[in-house]
Parts: sequence; C-alpha cells; structure tokens
Amino acid sequence: MYFTEEHELFRQSLKEFLQKEVVPHIDKWEKTGTIERFIWKKFGEMGYFGINYPEQYGGLDLDLFYTVIFLEELQKINSGGFAAAMWAHAYLAMTHLAKEGDERIKEEYLAPSIAGDKIGCLCITEPFGGSDVAGMKSTAVKKGDKYILNGSKTFITNGVYSDYLVVASKTTPEKGNKGMSIFVVDRDTPGIAATKLDKLGWRASDTGEISFTDVEIPAENLMGEEGKGFPYIMQHFALERLIMGVNAHARAEFALDYTLQYMSEREAFGKTINKFQALRHKMAEIASEVEMCKTFNYAITKQLDEGAYVVKEASMSKLLSTKMADSAIYDCLQMLGGYGYIEDYPLARLLRDSRLGPIGGGTSEILKEIIAKMIIDGKSYKPAT
Repeated sequence: MYFTEEHELFRQSLKEFLQKEVVPHIDKWEKTGTIERFIWKKFGEMGYFGINYPEQYGGLDLDLFYTVIFLEELQKINSGGFAAAMWAHAYLAMTHLAKEGDERIKEEYLAPSIAGDKIGCLCITEPFGGSDVAGMKSTAVKKGDKYILNGSKTFITNGVYSDYLVVASKTTPEKGNKGMSIFVVDRDTPGIAATKLDKLGWRASDTGEISFTDVEIPAENLMGEEGKGFPYIMQHFALERLIMGVNAHARAEFALDYTLQYMSEREAFGKTINKFQALRHKMAEIASEVEMCKTFNYAITKQLDEGAYVVKEASMSKLLSTKMADSAIYDCLQMLGGYGYIEDYPLARLLRDSRLGPIGGGTSEILKEIIAKMIIDGKSYKPAT
C-alpha cells in the first residue's frame, strides 16, 4: 500500500550501508559518546541527509516513506544514540533551515548539511522550561545590525559537536510566545559553551547543556519573521512526533524479531521455548501491538506527505508507540532470562535507549493534554502562515 519497489531497493541499499559502514563502530561510539566525523560525510555522500530536501541544495526531494525507511533501519542497528544524532541533524535542525531560512542561509547551512560537511542541532528546551516552550527565558536583544543572545538550553542532541545551532529565544519578552524568534548561530561564535550530559541511554550521541553569554548574532541570521518563532516550532512538532512514533515501532519490531529468533533456538525442558504457551501468547500480544502502531504510523505518514496538518494524529502516534515500545522491549528482555540482562545481548541497551521515547519531543503527559484539548475542548491547531 505504501512502499514501491524503489522504496524496497532503497531499504536494502541502506541496510547494507549501515552494516558495512556503521555497525563495526557502534560499540566504540557507545563507549566514547563521540560519533566520528567521517560517518557524517559518508551519509552525505549517499544522499541520506537530503532525502526530503530540494535538489537545488543537493537533496533528493523524495516522499516521506523514504524517510520512514531511513528511520526504521537506523533503529535496527541497536544504537538509539547514533540514530538520534542522525535524525536530529536531518529533521530537527535542517527542517528549520529549509522552511524558514532565506536563500543565503540555505546555501551556507542547508547545502553543506545535506552533504555531511556541517552538523546541526536544534536548541529549544531550557533547564527550567522542559515542555513549556512558551515559558522560554533566553533572550536575543537587537542592537544595531546584531542580536545579543543570552540564556541556556539543555538536553540538546548534537549539542556538543555540531557546527551550528538553530536557537529559539525571546526577541520581545513582554509579548510572551508572540515575541519568540529563531536564529542560526555558528558554533565558534564567542560566548557559546557546551557541557556533555551523562545519560542512561542514547550513549553514542552528544547530548549537551549549552550556555549563551552575550553572543553576537548577525541580524541576517534571523530565520523567517521576528516574533514568529513559536508557531514555526509548533508546526514542526508534528513531524518530530511522528518520527519518534516511527522510531518506537521500529525498535519494538527489532526487539520482537530478535527475541523470536532467540526463542526458536533456546531449549528448556527438552524443547525450544517458543513451544511454551505462556511465552507464545505474550509474543502474539507484542506482535499485534507492533503491527497496530506501525500501520497507524504509515497512515499518518501518508497524510503528512499529502500536506495534511496532523498534529492530533502525530501526538497520538508518539504517545501510544513509545509506550508500546517500552512495554514490548521490557517483555522481550524477559524472554531471554538472565541473558537479557547481559550487555553482550542487544536488549539491555535497547531497553535503556527506548526509555527516552515517552520523554523527548514532548512528554507523554503533555501529549495527553494536547490531545485532550483537541478532542474535548475543540481546540484547533493551524500551521504558521
């Protein structure tokens, strides 16, 4: 229904690329928390960062189901941190460059990002803000032909080693969320400092806390209109939440496939453990839940690809898929018994990496309230004009 022969050829090519170029390095990157620069360039050369971006900047301008394949296969090499570094660059930072950046910004930042020559991060979350984007404290005060940026951000994927930062801050603080703007800022600008955070999972990625002290941003690095930052951020959340929903069903499917294979080989009491009814029925439940979420996510992808504004559906996707993934991976780990708790087997890392799903990109609690506002209060969210 959704994938053509060309899609499947792309999937096979991506699988082979990941097994050859990425998998041999994953354990090292998980230990060091640093993804070496060469792999970014290889992703760029293969076109993986340009899947849904215009050809004039080096992109491929393909439909969203190529993005779904990109996300699914990244989940199946069992490094949530590596996957996050790639998709946060390609679909968080670069989305703003493509949608709000002017021609100069697209040439100087988007094109080299597609090529893998520059790495980006998106800086929205603040230490005391969390999901309260409107309560942002960072300010960018205009002085002549510059903005002076002060404040801090946290939980920023690619926040330490990226080359540029897409930063949201208040340009007119007294206007609340109507006074927020978006900028692109070079990493080497004086006044920027980053500290790497030590995390439960996603250990290959550099998640950072970033401080801005009297950082001078050229006025030309404002993206879009001043004061429109909040609606810009909100309209892109639908894609981010769908991405996290797709990630969730894909890692749950990976856990399921691995566990079914393990159960077909592991023997107890004279037979393989996939013959025990209690275990068989648990796996049947997991498989059903994975399939339900996957089918729902594909349907939302189709709507988004056709231009629909899927805030409600994408919020539901992230809410349900991330909860399902945590539960599925927990139960799959149990099927491995003591081996599930051993780092040589994939489920231990998968369990830790999955736990970020219900937190990042809007917590499950926030998503429930967004959905409740839409289905109970009749609230309607519209894209920025």
